[in-house]
Amino acid sequence: MIRPQWTWRFVGADGGDVAEPASPLFTNQHDAELWLGEMWRVLAAQGVAVATVLHDGEPAAPAVPLEMP
Repeated sequence: MIRPQWTWRFVGADGGDVAEPASPLFTNQHDAELWLGEMWRVLAAQGVAVATVLHDGEPAAPAVPLEMP
């Protein structure tokens, strides 16, 4: 049985993809979004400006800006 894969695509302030940190793989969107909710400050501090959740490589929801208050 092939399970769906959910990952995050990270984009920096310059509009380019950020390769590191790499997104873990998730088996459902809920877990992926929960992880981002816990990690967004760390990701923002590492240069990630926008995160988009991907389902099997395709965007599954609107991009999420990671802005530090």
